[in-house]
Amino acid sequence: MDKNWINNYRLGSYTLFACGLINLRYQWGEPDVLARSAMIFLPGAIFLGATFVPVALKVLARREVKALSAVMGILLIAYAFSN
Repeated sequence: MDKNWINNYRLGSYTLFACGLINLRYQWGEPDVLARSAMIFLPGAIFLGATFVPVALKVLARREVKALSAVMGILLIAYAFSN
């Protein structure tokens, strides 16, 4: 079985995690910055952690989960840059 898709999940997850933390740092004085940034970095941290759990990998390998997570990742990155 080809395992390159796991690296795609990890790269996307790390991107969300990093964007969320960068967002937190640059908007530190704003109200509700922690909630807005957590909405970006928590999914990244959860997906990154899930790539190291064998049971979660079986779920992440499904085609519909891949498509849904790609759409969710793109929307969260767009939110991070527009926020």
